[in-house]
Amino acid sequence: MYVPGHFAMDEPAVRDLLVHHGAADLVTATPDGLLATLLPFVFDPDAGERGALLGHVARNNDQWRREVVGEALVIVRGPDAYVSPGWYASKAEHGRVVPTWNYVTAHVYGELVVHDDPVWVEALVRRLTGKHEASLPHPWSVDDAPPAFVAGQLRAIVGVELRITRIEAKAKLSQNRPEADVEGVVAGLDSRGDHAGAEAVRAANTHG
Repeated sequence: MYVPGHFAMDEPAVRDLLVHHGAADLVTATPDGLLATLLPFVFDPDAGERGALLGHVARNNDQWRREVVGEALVIVRGPDAYVSPGWYASKAEHGRVVPTWNYVTAHVYGELVVHDDPVWVEALVRRLTGKHEASLPHPWSVDDAPPAFVAGQLRAIVGVELRITRIEAKAKLSQNRPEADVEGVVAGLDSRGDHAGAEAVRAANTHG
């Protein structure tokens, strides 16, 4: 990934993205070409030397059966947004402005390990459920469903683990713009209701 220095993410920011992202794209190269699946992951920082991303795919999804050529890739995303040049103070000053797109992303590479094991998969499902239900007023638990039903659901999925070997991460959040332009981007995103995007820009441009 092309990452100019002012858009590079430090290790705490990368870890925060891996912990709090929603779903991500699992991409594998096979002898027959590329395959990709969107799925939620849990980041396990204690797995291996660099941590791992844990997820699952449908048993009927052939990607888990296919031989992987080289590393597998998971594309993780944070906030992203269109940025109008009309938000820049620079537009009124000289007009030399153009639209752009702000985004946060990490390309996570590693070895793909398949876990066709109901015990492993159940533990993963419980972790995923805990992660995404935690903020709800009445969190759902796997134990709320009948055991026989859960067992059937678990048989229909297969676990996947990306054992991380390297990460390329980028946060393009207007860090290359003057302060007045950054303020305009934050205000523009807030006015559009994109408060997460506005906060990401604000945080990336707060120094000290």
